[in-house]
Amino acid sequence: MTLLDAAPTEVRTDDPRVVTIADGAWAVDVLPGTGASLGAGRIRTSDGVWRDLLRPTSRGGRGVVEKCASFPMIPWSNRVRDGALTFRGRTHRLQRDCADGTAIHGAVRYARWDVLDRTPGSVTVGIDTREHVGINFPWHFTSTITYAVRGGTFEVTTTLRNVDGEAFPGGFGHHPYFQRSLAPVGAVAPRPLGHPVVQVPAHACYPGVPMPTGPSGPLTPRADFLAPRVLDGAFIDDVYNARDTDKPITIRYEQPDVTVDLTADPVYEHLVFYAPRGRAYFAIEPATNVNDGVALFEAGVPGTGVFVLEPGEERTGSFAIAVTV
Repeated sequence: MTLLDAAPTEVRTDDPRVVTIADGAWAVDVLPGTGASLGAGRIRTSDGVWRDLLRPTSRGGRGVVEKCASFPMIPWSNRVRDGALTFRGRTHRLQRDCADGTAIHGAVRYARWDVLDRTPGSVTVGIDTREHVGINFPWHFTSTITYAVRGGTFEVTTTLRNVDGEAFPGGFGHHPYFQRSLAPVGAVAPRPLGHPVVQVPAHACYPGVPMPTGPSGPLTPRADFLAPRVLDGAFIDDVYNARDTDKPITIRYEQPDVTVDLTADPVYEHLVFYAPRGRAYFAIEPATNVNDGVALFEAGVPGTGVFVLEPGEERTGSFAIAVTV
């Protein structure tokens, strides 16, 4: 029996908030009521043990987006400086929901999403902001996300559609947290922290992170992961573009021997790499737009990744996390 043949019943949960999709290699917990976030992303390694690849969410944290394994950022990725969204000369004031005074991580991570379709290995969730009150964005939109596992790969497909009467600037991203060490499900993350080897095939990064102040430029020494490099304990918070879209972002673990390849459609023009000091996790975030992208777009900065959706238009993008054990 191969890993893909094995039934992953031992990693399921009886929590009604959770929709689990699984095959013999992956088990992913989706939380539609918590902003379409993920509660877990588990993989089965060659020794037959289920391990947390994504940062696991405790039962008590499943209603708190910031404690989840991953969450979507729609209809913009990362931050809007001072909550001031200026488009075509008109400024809209967004709720500043981050301690640094920015509007952060999109407008629908605190909203309940609806389950639109479900199979054992996939689930599609959706939201229509016309049916909600208090969405932190001045235009109406719909969005769907399909989470699917198949053949050792976890794939995420996101669609953003303009259902308003006028154009708006759009973007989206996802915020998966990867574990530094691949501990068995339910185990405490080991100390000292693990040091996986990371490779990021992107050739440019932005000044002024986390709030870029201009176009991207040459990689800084901190941001340069063009060649495989050990992820040590240093702080990292960088935004990349000029990515080689035909090459994966790669994470390699030694114990056990696991290789993770993250690939993304060209619409994901940007990537955020965040590694806080002293934590058992780090984030590699595929994103269409740079942080504060609309402000840079409005200022005429090229390559922001912001796209304009006219009424009725939509944009779709997929990324995938493939695991070799």
